[in-house]
Amino acid sequence: MPETLDEAREQGFRTDIVSFVRRSGRLNPRQQRAWDEHAAQLVVDVPRAEARTSVDPAYVLDVAATFGRQAPLVVEVGSGLGEAVVHAAEATPERDFLAVEVYTPGLAQTVLRATQRGLTNVRLLQANAAEVLTTTLPEGSVDELWVFFPDPWHKARHHKRRLVTPSLAELAARAIRPGGTWRLATDWAEYADQMLEVVGANPSFVNVHGVGAVAPRFEGRVRTSFEGKGHAAGRSITDLEFRRV
Repeated sequence: MPETLDEAREQGFRTDIVSFVRRSGRLNPRQQRAWDEHAAQLVVDVPRAEARTSVDPAYVLDVAATFGRQAPLVVEVGSGLGEAVVHAAEATPERDFLAVEVYTPGLAQTVLRATQRGLTNVRLLQANAAEVLTTTLPEGSVDELWVFFPDPWHKARHHKRRLVTPSLAELAARAIRPGGTWRLATDWAEYADQMLEVVGANPSFVNVHGVGAVAPRFEGRVRTSFEGKGHAAGRSITDLEFRRV
């Protein structure tokens, strides 16, 4: 990732290392049907820049127009199959939820889950998170940012691909309103330590539970199938909670 916002703009976003790899995947019949019938209403159609998951840096999301109301905004980066974001949207209808994901099958499954529950407070955005946080979201528009179980890239030579870096913390600070919250979770202890170090070193954030402290499990985070795999492998789950100052 670029080290500063200026570099992010100058580099056209996609000259930096990204935290994901391209994967192909077909939609199953139920996902395809949900996508065909509801994607136009739930998936935000953004202008692209260089790549399929890029966003034109001139584009800024009109949050109120997108959801048809003014409400606190929760953004989940890497929403996967939509288990967490859909559960939370159903449990807290007074909030709006934006799911940011690059993989089409995950987005389609999220559309399916949301429409099965008749939710109107969920929207999806297929894009690279760095670009969304840099220019797509208005500054200070996010009440809560969620990064749950990002790819740990556990091999040392791949650590440079990890999502939670000093540059991401800078971008998160831009998007989250003062007093807002950044929640993170991982099932890799070493990555949790890195998250604590990275976000704790950014002066725009304060650890809600004390310097270097982990948070109790976030009650608003449903246990997903991915988290279940971590438990099955014998890994403990770490939650972190930071406040934007």
